Amino acid sequence: MAVPKKRTSKAKSRSRKANWKIKAYYASSKAISLGKSVLSDKNQSFVYINNSSKDIDQ
Repeated sequence: MAVPKKRTSKAKSRSRKANWKIKAYYASSKAISLGKSVLSDKNQSFVYINNSSKDIDQ
């Protein structure tokens, strides 16, 4: 089994973890913003078709 030759410093591992958390924070805030715009019908960046208002007879 492969083993790393030197130990990774705490600063480097904490830096990676902080970077990962920041990326997750920005992704979640973007998703929440997009969801709010869909719910408030103020969406301008994409086409959203609401199928719940149509009467579909099958």
